[in-house]
Amino acid sequence: MVRWRSGVVSSVGRRWKGVVTLEVDVSASVVRALAYPALTGEPAVGDRVLLNVGALDLGLGTGGYALVVALPDRLPPDSGDLSRSTGHLVKARYTPLQAIVLGVDEEASPHRAVMESVDSVDGMPVVVADLHSALPAILAGVGSDLSVAYVMTDGGALPAWFSRTLDGLQGHLAGVVTVGQSFGGDLEATTVHSGLLAARHVLRADVTVVTQGPGNLGTGTAWGFSGVSAGEAVNAAAAVGGRPVASLRLSDADPRPRHRGVSHHSLTAYARVALTPADVVVPSPLPFDVEDALAALSARHRIVHVPVDGLEAALKASPVPLSTMGRGLDADPWYFLAAAAAGRHAAALLA
Repeated sequence: MVRWRSGVVSSVGRRWKGVVTLEVDVSASVVRALAYPALTGEPAVGDRVLLNVGALDLGLGTGGYALVVALPDRLPPDSGDLSRSTGHLVKARYTPLQAIVLGVDEEASPHRAVMESVDSVDGMPVVVADLHSALPAILAGVGSDLSVAYVMTDGGALPAWFSRTLDGLQGHLAGVVTVGQSFGGDLEATTVHSGLLAARHVLRADVTVVTQGPGNLGTGTAWGFSGVSAGEAVNAAAAVGGRPVASLRLSDADPRPRHRGVSHHSLTAYARVALTPADVVVPSPLPFDVEDALAALSARHRIVHVPVDGLEAALKASPVPLSTMGRGLDADPWYFLAAAAAGRHAAALLA
């Protein structure tokens, strides 16, 4: 299950929030590796490192790094006295690198009183999407006049630090709330429900986006994909008094038939898992036919056609690169336009 290697750091490379990349000499080869200093300590040239090389050996596009597990000869100091106020939420539970964090609604949290006093997000629009790559496109559609928070679920990467998108969006988001087993956000929450309450009442967001972190687990079967959680997020948004807005995964460029037009991920998550009505946003005018998919979705949801005029320019002005499955805006425009249209609709709900 774990492919272990031991190596020596030969160079320290790029950094972004919570992450440092390395080159590590392993036997007769050099591998690229990634470390989370908050978990492992700060690596330096000459350090011996223990690596998990499973994702690297699989050649994963998102997770294709060797991951530093420990600096065994130079352990970091303890991060705090666990008997006091450092929190007791355990995430990545019962794995060797389980992280202990302070939950936004714990007794020791400065936000405890606020979180205890609220039970609704007061009609806040909540845009739900399948993939992490939809986040910057949704932001482009919302525009800069509203405060937007991001709730990151645990279907993809668990550490929020892994996302270079989030690093590039600093200053463009009200904050990041990591929920479930994910961690490393500005705030930590146990569930999507408490994460949405924190986004609204602690981060003071006008709109919140919910997606999984970078990466997507899928087996190519009807139910075997982590994006099923998008339907569950719709339910959570409605349960805490939000206005769910469903961003469709659309494409006329994906080579896989199951993702052409309206992806089967959206159809399964929204038509079969989401049990409460949402606004399902369709960018208009679409150059390909999605009527059968919309008929299935309209049995439960409100279909909202949103014009895309001006959205391409907004997407091109994104502060971070747009990419999904290796395709950018020019190669797969309707994927990004669909997400931007969902953002535009969320903003219109507050007009």
